Amino acid sequence: MHRRHLLGGFFAAPAALALPARAGEVRSAPDEALDAVFASTAPPALAGAMVTRAGLSWSGVRGARQAGGDQPVTLQDRWHIGSNTKAMTAAVFARLVEAGRAHWEMTVAEAFPGLTLDPVWPATPLTTLMRHRSGLADADVIGMDWLGVARADPRSLPAQRAALAAKAFGRPPSGAAGAFAYSNAGYIIVGAAIEAITGQAWEDVIRAELFQPLGLSSAGFGPPPDPNAWGHRTVGGQPLPVNPASPGADNPLALGPAGTAHMTLADNARWLQAVLGGGPQGWLGDDSLTRLTRTDEADPAYAPGWIIRPAPAAGDMGRTIGHEGSNTLWHAMVVAAPDRGLGFIACSNDAAKGAMACRRLIQRLMAVASAA
Repeated sequence: MHRRHLLGGFFAAPAALALPARAGEVRSAPDEALDAVFASTAPPALAGAMVTRAGLSWSGVRGARQAGGDQPVTLQDRWHIGSNTKAMTAAVFARLVEAGRAHWEMTVAEAFPGLTLDPVWPATPLTTLMRHRSGLADADVIGMDWLGVARADPRSLPAQRAALAAKAFGRPPSGAAGAFAYSNAGYIIVGAAIEAITGQAWEDVIRAELFQPLGLSSAGFGPPPDPNAWGHRTVGGQPLPVNPASPGADNPLALGPAGTAHMTLADNARWLQAVLGGGPQGWLGDDSLTRLTRTDEADPAYAPGWIIRPAPAAGDMGRTIGHEGSNTLWHAMVVAAPDRGLGFIACSNDAAKGAMACRRLIQRLMAVASAA
């Protein structure tokens, strides 16, 4: 499952994520930064990108598709982005709002008119699920029992997600409404709501509302297929490549809205460019982008799909938004400074060494931008 401590990485390590390099560090060019981080952390492969509202301004990759292998990773390789998919699911909901098919105050009862709901749920806005403040915990819906059988479930993905929504809403949540509790289950259910609203699978809706309008031709679901970089599992302290065709190469596909997307660096940059306000005209309006990237809440501040850091904690970048994602075989991280129109991406095909590598690379790339 996606690791909840990834969320804490963005909040608990401001010096590593949102501030310029420490005193005494050389503020290097992007390629030099990538070389230094790759050498010091040694994941199988590491990729990075810098983005502006005009598009991709720099990208680079280092390492091999498989640890110990002789195939170098390339700029055309696809990277699993894990929980960074959540921001895309929220953006798809925003598109439905702008099309008049949903609204920001839509409740559970409105989204799921055919379900029998526990009394705590009918008036609950879907946005509380997107902000992880509904009280719903993963264990309420997708515990180990679900993980053990989900891959073999013969039902369609919308049917599986509808069943999870029925399970979640048929009883009170285990947590307190209003309190923050990071929940993959919440985003699966937001995906189920999108399916109920549109009558289509979440995968088809996100293709139509996000991948196609933004030109993300490499985007897909599950582990990137061969030939691409492979994810790695740590065994005996060493990275072991996992064939993308194996069942354990990703979480069950029903988890898609919470974190199974993959894409190239260039396509990830196109997505981040759109979040910064540089996407195709009319793709998302200013009100939607504001709702997706700002919140009045704190401790932690989580807007739909994005962790928010206020300006005082973000150095000369101003307010920053970001997220991390991992299916325990990959690691991906995105940080953006919307007010400056800058974004930074780091991806690795390893969750253990890759987590530190991505965080350090983001730090160094932000330092490069600050020095420019």
